[in-house]
Amino acid sequence: MATSGILLVDKPGGMTSHDVVARTRRAFGTRKVGHAGTLDPMATGLLVVGIEAATRLLTFVVGADKTYRATIRLGQSTGTDDADGEIVATADPERVAAITSAEIAEGVAALTGELSQVPSAVSAIKVDGRRAYDRVRAGEEVVLAARDVLVSRFEVLSDSPADGGTRDLDVIVDCSSGTYIRALARDLGSALGVGAHLTALRRTRVGAFDVAEAVALDDLAGAQPLTAAAAAARILPVLPVSAQEAVDLRHGKRLVGQRARLEGARAAAIDPDGVLIGIVERRGDDLKSAMNMPEGAS
Repeated sequence: MATSGILLVDKPGGMTSHDVVARTRRAFGTRKVGHAGTLDPMATGLLVVGIEAATRLLTFVVGADKTYRATIRLGQSTGTDDADGEIVATADPERVAAITSAEIAEGVAALTGELSQVPSAVSAIKVDGRRAYDRVRAGEEVVLAARDVLVSRFEVLSDSPADGGTRDLDVIVDCSSGTYIRALARDLGSALGVGAHLTALRRTRVGAFDVAEAVALDDLAGAQPLTAAAAAARILPVLPVSAQEAVDLRHGKRLVGQRARLEGARAAAIDPDGVLIGIVERRGDDLKSAMNMPEGAS
């Protein structure tokens, strides 16, 4: 049986998230591999990968908040809002140079907090069953609906001149799931009147998982995934259960009258041997499994 667990992978640039999944399948000898949150080919950094039974945990990771490091180039707009697209507009270098730090700070502040953000047209969002980027590549005009996102931190770390009279802002962003950093770059450039796009993007955190713990793609063969129990304990509060309660949960029974044992909406039920039984949630005064791990999985 292939190893089951959550593997943290540092995705290199120039490949898709699906490419990482394919490499993981080969390294661990299983088809049952998935990931929690796509990274664009240009982007690098943390990809949370589930293997075998632990793929069931990915649904609880997808919505976690994230941290990104990025470089925003002021003065050039591209068709994809990042460096993979063709330049479609270039601002006057003198206008770009004249932008003050105060103007940048004002633009960044306006893009911090609760936002209604229009994703890039070349995103992976599905429109009538097809990815938006596929429709764009087919020559269709795609306008996506705005979505509510939360940018809790948008901080400029450095500001330096770049090629062709442009300027590069190195930034760090903490945000909710579903936030597009390319869209932040686009909207900042628009607010400053010079256009902008991303030239670099690196995801450094997904919820409680950090890229510092991730393995390089070339090191997959010797990698040791986090057990399902260890990963779940980072994602959710832990609910210790007895051996009998573990059996009951596996059989679909409720833990009657045990609501008070659960502080939040959900918890990871872990048995005395340290094995993840599943994810439990409140049902009236009882606790019931929202997801069970197969018996024998760690």
